[in-house]
Amino acid sequence: MTRILLRKMKKNQTGTITAVKVGGELGRRVREMGLVPGTQVTIQGRAPLNDPVALRIMGGTLTLRNNEADFIEVEVENDTA
Repeated sequence: MTRILLRKMKKNQTGTITAVKVGGELGRRVREMGLVPGTQVTIQGRAPLNDPVALRIMGGTLTLRNNEADFIEVEVENDTA
């Protein structure tokens, strides 16, 4: 298993969140959206300029800007999926 930032994940790649490395208002907001350690996420797609990224999480779809995704560490099977 490899740990990468959520921003580096590719379309249809699935991983498990291992850490959310941001505090304050942004950290609270990210955690309230369900992005907490142990949660499985799948990259659904990206906008034409790769920002934002659409995630599949807990049966719903969520979008994050890349600057927000930079704070979320994910464990994936491999980083070449």
